[in-house]
Amino acid sequence: QMKAPKLEIKDGFDARLVRNKLHLNQAEFWGPLNVTQSGGSRYESGRAMPGPVKLLVNIVYGTPRQAERLVSYLRSKE
Repeated sequence: QMKAPKLEIKDGFDARLVRNKLHLNQAEFWGPLNVTQSGGSRYESGRAMPGPVKLLVNIVYGTPRQAERLVSYLRSKE
C-alpha cells in the first residue's frame, strides 16, 4: 500500500495563490477542473474543498512530479 502523497494545494486559499501566480481569472482556473467560477470562488472564500476536487487541482496545477506521484497513488488503489 502506497502512502498518500502530501498535497501542496490544501485548500481554496492555496488555490487562489496559485491562480494569482498564473495570472488566471477564476473561470480560467476552475473551468478545466469542471468547477464553475462561482464554485471556485466559494472554495477560495473558505468553503471546504471536496477531496476529489483537491486531488484534481493538485494534479492539474501541481508540478509534473507531484502530479505523477498523485496519479500513481490513485492507480495503486485499484
